[in-house]
Amino acid sequence: MLDKPLGMSSNKALQEARFLFAAEKAGHTGSLDPLASGLLPLCFGEATKVSGFLLDADKSYITTARFGYTSNTGDEEGEKQLIQAHPKITSEKLEVVLAQFRGEIQQIPPMYSALKKDGQPLYKLARQGIEVERVPRNVVIHDLKLLDCSAESATLEVQCSKGTYIRSLVEDIGATLGVGAYVASLRRTAVSPFNSLPMYSLEALTAFKDQREHLDELLLPIDQALMHLPELDLNEAESLLIQQGQKLALEKNIQPGLYRLYKNINEQAQFMGMGELSNNVLRVKRLLAY
Repeated sequence: MLDKPLGMSSNKALQEARFLFAAEKAGHTGSLDPLASGLLPLCFGEATKVSGFLLDADKSYITTARFGYTSNTGDEEGEKQLIQAHPKITSEKLEVVLAQFRGEIQQIPPMYSALKKDGQPLYKLARQGIEVERVPRNVVIHDLKLLDCSAESATLEVQCSKGTYIRSLVEDIGATLGVGAYVASLRRTAVSPFNSLPMYSLEALTAFKDQREHLDELLLPIDQALMHLPELDLNEAESLLIQQGQKLALEKNIQPGLYRLYKNINEQAQFMGMGELSNNVLRVKRLLAY
């Protein structure tokens, strides 16, 4: 679990970590803006085959909202516009507004985002002064806690579903208060299912550069990323059919959906990949190469 530093793109952080681990292939499970820090799960080698399954994961953030201004980028980087000098926010007033943003809400994605319009990322259009209509989307704010509050800023802890833009959340809170707001700082603290694992900075990983065994000890088993999926054990014959890409009809009645697949021989279980079960027929979704 990489602790991405401020001021660095997610791809730059990924490439530096890939070099340290001498990995031919590498990927991450959802980027962080350069002005955001925190948890960036990285996948190396065969683990890149499961990275896409983590894009839908719930995430947690700690953010500081600055009141009284708006920003054309929604964060510290943009041009600021004064909305109300000395907004005098109180925790009582803020708690009333925060209650409106818990649960399922609608968000309009920001122009400064990687979403595309006719093949063009919105942030590129925004830099040209072009604004396009964005379709509101439903997201879920599982929890929204006020950690600290002053007259002009507040620190919030957010647990949210995929697709949630913290910049949009903070802007909407500021708009509801009538004083404007933008993200002054943002740190991602968790990505499900990696909610309680230690993070390592690039500096810490670099310190292990010449001690490969220590670096390898930091890597998690690939199936650790998929513990939210149920497990399905296959015998040797069944495993062979799946490895050949064939469909497998199961005799026992099992709930349809995605499964973690294990080749189980003599009580020795080896993770094979993922399969999808429908009408009691198992099909390969993604297999690892061993």
